[in-house]
Amino acid sequence: MSQRLRPVAPIWVAGRPQHGEEEFFVTHPYDESPVGATSWATAGQVEAAVAAAAGAAAECAALPAHVRAEALEHVRRRLDEESETCAELITAESGKPIAWARVEVRRAVSTFRWAAEEARRFGGEVQRLDTDPTADGRMALVRRFPRGPVLGITPFNFPLNLVAHKVGPAIAAGCPIIVKPAPATPLSALHLGALFSETDLPAAMLSVLPVPNHRAELLVDDPRLAVVSFTGSSRVGRQLLRRVPEKHVTLELGGNGAALVTADYPKRDWAAERIAMFGNYQAGQSCIAVQRVFIEAPAYADVAGRIVEHVKALPTGDPNDPACKVGPLIDAEAAARVEAWIEEAVDEGAKVLCGGGPRVGALVEPTVLANVRPDAKVLRDEVFGPVLVLASVEDYAEGLAAVNDSRFGLQAGVFTESLPQAMLAHRTLDVGGVVIGDVPAFRADQMPYGGVKASGTGREGVRSAMEDYTVERVLVLPDTL
Repeated sequence: MSQRLRPVAPIWVAGRPQHGEEEFFVTHPYDESPVGATSWATAGQVEAAVAAAAGAAAECAALPAHVRAEALEHVRRRLDEESETCAELITAESGKPIAWARVEVRRAVSTFRWAAEEARRFGGEVQRLDTDPTADGRMALVRRFPRGPVLGITPFNFPLNLVAHKVGPAIAAGCPIIVKPAPATPLSALHLGALFSETDLPAAMLSVLPVPNHRAELLVDDPRLAVVSFTGSSRVGRQLLRRVPEKHVTLELGGNGAALVTADYPKRDWAAERIAMFGNYQAGQSCIAVQRVFIEAPAYADVAGRIVEHVKALPTGDPNDPACKVGPLIDAEAAARVEAWIEEAVDEGAKVLCGGGPRVGALVEPTVLANVRPDAKVLRDEVFGPVLVLASVEDYAEGLAAVNDSRFGLQAGVFTESLPQAMLAHRTLDVGGVVIGDVPAFRADQMPYGGVKASGTGREGVRSAMEDYTVERVLVLPDTL
């Protein structure tokens, strides 16, 4: 498959386009063809970006809300204008099917729209203090102020929208931000840097620095970067938390998303179709992709059969084909790991209901497994690949317990039309979000998003991230001056 090779993309050092000393190619996961190039930021460029961010922190915090909002609105508008170009760029560097890449661009547009709106309304609150006699004649004004410069570390699976979820809230809150994009997918983030360079924001407010992962510690450790916002693996996230305990660290980590289908849920084919699609979309490379599926026993055979048929019908292959729903993983190494996990589960007695064939490069055939051992990697860990594990549960209580039987706790989906069951799930499930009548992969970009247990700490969603990037400060005033 031929790809148009783009010019070498500049990196963005305190809002200025530069080139590092060492260039590298970005390759297409589908056929490993080069699709673009950029360069690694040098140590000097990293220092310049951090020093500029620290030096501009007070200026950025003092920016009027309308200036921040207008800049964010400009980027929203430009992304909308360039939506197809941005989608093609996402597909080229990540292998994401073009249909899903277009969805990601639309979501990024929405994320910046929300950020522009929140920049205008993110204020404070007034509290009366005369609820106790000792505070007669006093009131409190509670406002939030930027913690300081932010380091945003982003993953490969959403190379545009997860960058937007770092940058949009930071700008809206008045924080300078340095983005370290995933080494495999830096081009979308660099394009975003170019769009921000068109605004009237202080140049030092945004840097986009491709840095090899083994050199990221210099950024993480730098005391001038007050906040570290990381999206990625649980293992790396926990290392970051231990490394800089004195910093404010937010972690959006992994998951092994579960869906629970109740026996009396009337729209079984809807449930099966959604589970099949969102266990495999983006080749399963989403923290909230469906991985574990629990079905109440009376409905198990029917729902499992429907899931298998829908998985078999998913178009796979070339991600540039608009019909493709399941493309390659990020690289052949990731695909080999998923293949090995499937083989290990089968060797231990799992039954393959569909898929399970040998990988081709970075392509893994969508696979559905049953009779999986409780300690199998495909059940206990985050597979991050196109694999579904089905299991029967006797009743709703056992299903909820099965969902909770995980070291992760990001989101869960419950297919029920019972309000009492929905409320019980909300009370019982130890996760960051419960989705009723749909899969755990549902996410609206304005809602609080994040997990518990090994799935992280803090929340994304524009306003929630702004709260993480800022700190409350109380002003106590007399009622009259």
